[in-house]
Amino acid sequence: MKKIKLSGTVFSGGGEGKKFLTLRWVKQQIKQKLGFAPYPGTLNIKLTEESAKRKKLLEKATSMKICPADGYCTGALFKAFIGTLECAIVLPNVADYPKDVLEVTAAVNLRKMLQLEDGNKVTVTVNL
Repeated sequence: MKKIKLSGTVFSGGGEGKKFLTLRWVKQQIKQKLGFAPYPGTLNIKLTEESAKRKKLLEKATSMKICPADGYCTGALFKAFIGTLECAIVLPNVADYPKDVLEVTAAVNLRKMLQLEDGNKVTVTVNL
């Protein structure tokens, strides 16, 4: 199995991930496809320049899809790990979505579990 590492800095987002992950149909699909109910919120990572280039590999890779309810965008899911902690990358299919931002979800609050604050460096390993 091919793996890629994406590194960057933790930052506070605008709460969009939380709104998305609290939608019933999103929670159901993540639970069905990844085996865990997502914590309502994402860990936002501003990728390094090198990792932002590697993130492009995800766009070509086979992913699990989030099939939206009317009025919402599709998204791609990738199983991933931060250290040994299982998580997933959520890639919203939005035209103006920043190329250097990664949103990570897990069954737990990643900030609390990993004691992360804005400015901390973190590496996510993605299974392709």
